[in-house]
Amino acid sequence: MRAVVQRVSRATCTVEGSVTGQTGPGFVVLLGVAPGDTVQTAQQLAAKIARLRVFNDEQGKMNRSLQDIGGGVLSISQFTLFGDTSRGNRPSFIGAAPPEQARELYGVFNTALRDLGLPVGEGVFGAHMVIDLTNDGPVTLTLEVT
Repeated sequence: MRAVVQRVSRATCTVEGSVTGQTGPGFVVLLGVAPGDTVQTAQQLAAKIARLRVFNDEQGKMNRSLQDIGGGVLSISQFTLFGDTSRGNRPSFIGAAPPEQARELYGVFNTALRDLGLPVGEGVFGAHMVIDLTNDGPVTLTLEVT
């Protein structure tokens, strides 16, 4: 499982003109699922993200987590994170999980974040989404759990 995590001051996801998810201060998480991923993989990544210390403390050091600041997550399923461009210019997505598996584990991931006390806004799996966000920092990290 692979995630691109962006620290944001706010973010929204819109599908066909309707807002489907949003967050205030926190993270936008772009989540890719691989064929070998499991429920445990999704739960481990959610825990890592909830505890990731990239928010400033009183001294201005990145030392606080989402849980510490009461932040939220806008979670977006993103199979293109497993795009392979090593041959040619058109990506191959053979490294991404099949849609049924990815949809299930995307749900498990979001539930795990909620179980850790975080508010979670979501995109719509498989839909064309418009993500509007304001980066904070910017702080962008790539996380991978196998």
